[in-house]
Amino acid sequence: MSIGPRVSRTDVFCVAENLNGNSLLFESLSNRLTDVFDRLKKRGALSEADVDAAMRDIRVALLEADVALPVVKDFVEAVRARAVGEEVVRSVTPGQMVVKIVNDHLTEMLGGGSVELNLAATPPAAIMMVGLQGSGKTTSTAKIAVHLRDRYRKKALMASLDVRRPAAQQQLKVLGEENNIGTLPIVPLETPEIIARRAMETARKEGYDIVLLDTAGRLHIDDVLMKEAASIHALTKPVETLFVADAMTGQDAVKAAQAFHEAVHVTGIMLTRIDGDARGGAALSIRAVTGCPIKLLGTGEKIDALEVFHPDRISSRILGMGDVVSLVEMATETVDEEEAEKLAARLQKGEFDFDDFAKQLSQVRKMGGMGGIMGMLPGVGKIKNQMANANVDDKMLARQEAIILSMTLKERRNPKLFNGSRRRRIAAGSGTTVQEVNRVLKQFQEMSRMVKRMGKLGKKGMMRQGLAGLMQR
Repeated sequence: MSIGPRVSRTDVFCVAENLNGNSLLFESLSNRLTDVFDRLKKRGALSEADVDAAMRDIRVALLEADVALPVVKDFVEAVRARAVGEEVVRSVTPGQMVVKIVNDHLTEMLGGGSVELNLAATPPAAIMMVGLQGSGKTTSTAKIAVHLRDRYRKKALMASLDVRRPAAQQQLKVLGEENNIGTLPIVPLETPEIIARRAMETARKEGYDIVLLDTAGRLHIDDVLMKEAASIHALTKPVETLFVADAMTGQDAVKAAQAFHEAVHVTGIMLTRIDGDARGGAALSIRAVTGCPIKLLGTGEKIDALEVFHPDRISSRILGMGDVVSLVEMATETVDEEEAEKLAARLQKGEFDFDDFAKQLSQVRKMGGMGGIMGMLPGVGKIKNQMANANVDDKMLARQEAIILSMTLKERRNPKLFNGSRRRRIAAGSGTTVQEVNRVLKQFQEMSRMVKRMGKLGKKGMMRQGLAGLMQR
């Protein structure tokens, strides 16, 4: 049976960032493609020459992003065939139609739809983790165990089959202890096959739903590694064989994925370190070349920094079209419903203080910071860059929080108390400057004004006048 989500789904290739951090994956590709489409949208009718020029730019952008050449060739040819067709010629907005065609093909390249982890077996079901050394298999094993426990209430047993890398088994044991996940006791001198057999027997006896098998890796593919993986696969008959790839390794990850797929029939891909400065080509290539769906993304160092992969959402982000669905899901998962209701009631009354302000800043940071949120909003790529140039970033949010936390309870409740000496004290206490304190006070005044206006308008007035009503002085 497939695992059905108990809460709203998020996805693996979440690229903007995860709830825990900003991802750089696809950023350069997104910027290049956005420039191409901006030029197309400014034109009225599109000639074949216009389309050819756009396809050349797209080809270069994909190659620079380290997408495999055969994948680039197939992609560009498929898009061009439709982009010069009757559908675009007769469209009222030809440029927009080309963007849609590229979006559709990009989504298809990434796999079409999201694919959940599948546990079509009587418990305990084995999930085998394979990949090259250094790809992040051990940490990913622990992340998946936590993911399955927290989202699906599945009890997982982790077992390290890596008897070659020093301290590999101890590393998994420590991760299990830190996150309250069961690990198979370490027995010296056992072979990987014996450990795998013992793991399955222990899981059956102790009522585990899932056994996560963290296999050994190598710096390069070799016959010994492949034979060991095939032997463990035959012994445990895993319901999922996940190839773990470091997004920053580029085309090496694609070649390794092909080799493992031929040896043990890989059922899915997990990409790690997508929060690093990766160009994204491996992600686009690996699905097209192997035919294996990308299922999960490691989006940061924290144990909960893991997402489910939604191809349609990622392609929208790459093309600057945003990902409002994931943004809403992110908000749903991170917002305290009771606190939100209390704040809503206060806002309706026109009440707002520095404690409310601090909670809002904290909420933005939980949702991936300004970069993560901006990356999910449609058409804000250039604004995001302008914000970066103006130093509007998550460090600024943290400094603003520090300023508010340096205020006394009376000061947070009564902004009229702020005089020169109080501002200097707050600046010193928060490690900021008086100018920064003044900026926070000004921001608060602006928000307070809008909140009071909201209270005067009431629900019906807000519905009638919207933001225009709030902006009136």
